[in-house]
Amino acid sequence: MPLSASLARGVAPSTPGTLHARTVIGDLSAPPRPGLTVRFGRGEKPDVDLGVGVDDLRVSRRHGELTYRQGQWWLRNTGRQLVRLPRGRMMHLSTEPIPLDTGYTPLFVKGSGYREHLVELYVAGHDDQGPVSRRRAETLRPEIWPLEDDERLLLVVLGQRYLLYEEDPRPLTYAMAARQLGYLRPDAGWNERKIEYRIEAVRRRLHNTGFRHPLMHDKSQGRPADNGLLHNLLKGLVESTTLVPPDLELIEDDALWPDPDPDPGPAPER
Repeated sequence: MPLSASLARGVAPSTPGTLHARTVIGDLSAPPRPGLTVRFGRGEKPDVDLGVGVDDLRVSRRHGELTYRQGQWWLRNTGRQLVRLPRGRMMHLSTEPIPLDTGYTPLFVKGSGYREHLVELYVAGHDDQGPVSRRRAETLRPEIWPLEDDERLLLVVLGQRYLLYEEDPRPLTYAMAARQLGYLRPDAGWNERKIEYRIEAVRRRLHNTGFRHPLMHDKSQGRPADNGLLHNLLKGLVESTTLVPPDLELIEDDALWPDPDPDPGPAPER
């Protein structure tokens, strides 16, 4: 397999359970043989089977391993740095091994500074057809969630930092949102209580509809102490393109609309 290829595109037909692994400097395939272990890291053979982060001293010489047992490949982090999996899941040296699903799984080994080193994994399944060109196939549309006009306006106000694609966005507080909505829609009666009610209504409506992120908290744990559910809502709406950057035009109607997080500037001299 040429190293310019990606396992995300699929693999050639192979025995179900076969593990395919790839980094920027090498690749390998391993049969589903009980007890077989494949190791990856900064070291050299025979210490590791697949090199990753070979120029990065933050990557351990033997950073991780995959062992075939109980009919599955099990991943374990054996390095000092974290390994990041899809959906933000992290594995530490102390984390219990986890089984890999069939199909494609990308791993990211934490390195120096902001560096992350990709390890692509693919476990062959019974229905793999190999890489298939779909250049002429119709593009699948993203799932857009229906919103009422006032809900869209409210969510754009709360989530404007998400629509600006900031690195670590957070929702505006309800107090800030109420103040800005008062400028934009002075006759609509927006206040913190009304905002909380409308957001909860949206969350309840989208709950259990296939929304990617949790929208309801576990009542047995008490009332949530942060705005994590609102973050999940805004993140999911932006990721699905239900909310898009042009929606920011909804909040640009009033040139006198105040900065949501004004900089007070230096204190006056005494």
